[in-house]
Amino acid sequence: MQFLEKMKKLYRSDSFWAGLLRDVFFVIAVVVVFSSVSHIVFGLWTPMVAVESGSMIPHIQIGDIILVEGADRKEVITYMEGKQSNYTSFDNYGDVILYRPYGREEVTPIIHRAMYYIEKGEPMWNGGPPAPHAGYITKGDNPKTNPSFDQQGSISYLQPVKKEWVIGAARFTRVPVLGCISLIPRGNLACLNG
Repeated sequence: MQFLEKMKKLYRSDSFWAGLLRDVFFVIAVVVVFSSVSHIVFGLWTPMVAVESGSMIPHIQIGDIILVEGADRKEVITYMEGKQSNYTSFDNYGDVILYRPYGREEVTPIIHRAMYYIEKGEPMWNGGPPAPHAGYITKGDNPKTNPSFDQQGSISYLQPVKKEWVIGAARFTRVPVLGCISLIPRGNLACLNG
């Protein structure tokens, strides 16, 4: 009973410190509720990512916020499958996926389109080397900065994206510019150049 009395007193108090403490409790409660709902709906505790580069222009811009649904929630539809079934995501065929290059946790995840899925030993592209393991061949939508597959360049060189490296698939639509709020303090000034 004493605890409830103290809580009532804190709630009714007009002091600066009591108000600050109430605000901190409120923010913590909002974060807990948002994270819990996000985990239930999207399968991830933090389902939003800020896009850091122009590799997905014209469909996704630098500074966009993208909602990501956990990989265990939905099967990824590749560009080739999307083309056959007329399924589109972010104005092109197939899903845009968020993945960890080489499966490394410490590396910034990449958000690119899953072009097609290959099995171990299949050529990674026409005339390309055999795949060391099964996985997705991925590519950014920007033809200027990403003229070839990620597996042909430095992003995921000769390594198809294993299913377990996929964090999730981008969903719904992009929220423009809002991601700049988190990018600029981290030193990414690309938002300011657009």
